[in-house]
Amino acid sequence: MFFKQSTATLPAWFRQDIPDPIAMRAMRQLLRTSSLHSVCESSRCPNQGHCWERRVATFMILGDICTRTCRFCAVASGIPIAVDPAEPEHIGQAVQDLGLKYVVITSVTRDDLADQGAGQFVLTVEMIRRLNPGVGIELLVPDFSGREELVCQVASIQPEVVGHNIETVERLYPRVRTSGDYRRALDVLSGFKKAGAPAVKSGFMVGLGETAEEIFQTIRDLKSAGCDMITIGQYLAPTRQNRHVPVARFVPPEEFQQYERAAREIGIAQVAAGPLVRSSFMAEELFSVSR
Repeated sequence: MFFKQSTATLPAWFRQDIPDPIAMRAMRQLLRTSSLHSVCESSRCPNQGHCWERRVATFMILGDICTRTCRFCAVASGIPIAVDPAEPEHIGQAVQDLGLKYVVITSVTRDDLADQGAGQFVLTVEMIRRLNPGVGIELLVPDFSGREELVCQVASIQPEVVGHNIETVERLYPRVRTSGDYRRALDVLSGFKKAGAPAVKSGFMVGLGETAEEIFQTIRDLKSAGCDMITIGQYLAPTRQNRHVPVARFVPPEEFQQYERAAREIGIAQVAAGPLVRSSFMAEELFSVSR
């Protein structure tokens, strides 16, 4: 998510170095020639330059059109394209070309598909492993409408980490995540844990109008659902249009440190919290620490 306004209006802690344009072009060319999408671009992530300089990207499967319209998200919504049967192979080849040791795969929500895209996740993981033995795989999946058989199907392929983002506190769900359900999201996470997923991860945003106590309760709920890892980052409105919720406030770095300490005290071992933290940012490092 990238806030479409002058960087001069953002707090000083959002300032970053200008990324290497050559590295940016090389990564963009790789994605285009392989007909691939990245959540880095689709969500307008503020860390895109930092990650692409390191030849790291979060691949987004099942196209770049979502069937839902959440009021925090920059990903386009509408009628999606047909599923590309060559996509898993393209992803596996891109992982090989980049020389990745750890890869994050996410997707748009595909309520239009009979299996809501779960099968494409399975095929993608299988192809990555076939072409890249030993690579670590992290999946960030939609809620699959809470269907237990789809949750179990994804957990059964045993990615190193499987996650679903809670996104915001329960009170704000009707305003922020209009097509989602807070309790359903928790059920998906606990379903992964019950199905034997090695590690379960979730993340949420602050700066949407939540209270500190609501943040602490969300952390407790994630712990109860079986989360081993969580991320907490600042919400940045993709646009100033009415479809997107405006930023209520910019949370200072020291407050993020408080939430990180609280999460550890509640019992979540691996926590990343900060203004620029996103669900897949520094994912390999967070996973490495957890082992």
